[in-house]
Amino acid sequence: MNGRLAELGTRIQVVGPSCAGKTTLATELARRLGVEFIELDALFWLPGWTEPDPADFAQALRCATAGERWVAAGNYIRHTVPVYWERLDTVVWLDSPLRVTIPRILGRSWRRWRRRELLWGSNHEQFWQQLKVWNPKDSLIAYNVLRRKQQRERFEALRRDPALANIRWVRLRSPKQARRWLEWLGA
Repeated sequence: MNGRLAELGTRIQVVGPSCAGKTTLATELARRLGVEFIELDALFWLPGWTEPDPADFAQALRCATAGERWVAAGNYIRHTVPVYWERLDTVVWLDSPLRVTIPRILGRSWRRWRRRELLWGSNHEQFWQQLKVWNPKDSLIAYNVLRRKQQRERFEALRRDPALANIRWVRLRSPKQARRWLEWLGA
């Protein structure tokens, strides 16, 4: 493993808005580092798009991140920060603009819905829900637009938090910047 890749450490969290590329980037980082990939959505979503009990999710997070070598994809900040952020080496923040994430939401949702892809054990995509832009509970488009400012403020606050000063932050503001960063990291 080269020096740049090694500097990231072995406990990495990839965060950002829906469809910014968290899973894709985290999977590639885990592959390059030879560590476990953890998809937080898979730990979180129960059958019928039901949310877990917070204590059960916290326990699942503790178990998944008990080791010393992993890359996790997803936010779930109110759950993950108290469980394992003090142990993180690096946070990669994909801060892609809405002009990138909204078309991706539509494309991914359409593809998953048409193919009847099974998501996280027992759930299926509900494409038409994405078009309910007046309802952030149903539409990732609405959720991304309405939560954008709040999410950025939250990540900025975490970056400045003295209790988390040990974490290295990498902020990537576009898919092109993320690709260049991966190229810079090397194999």
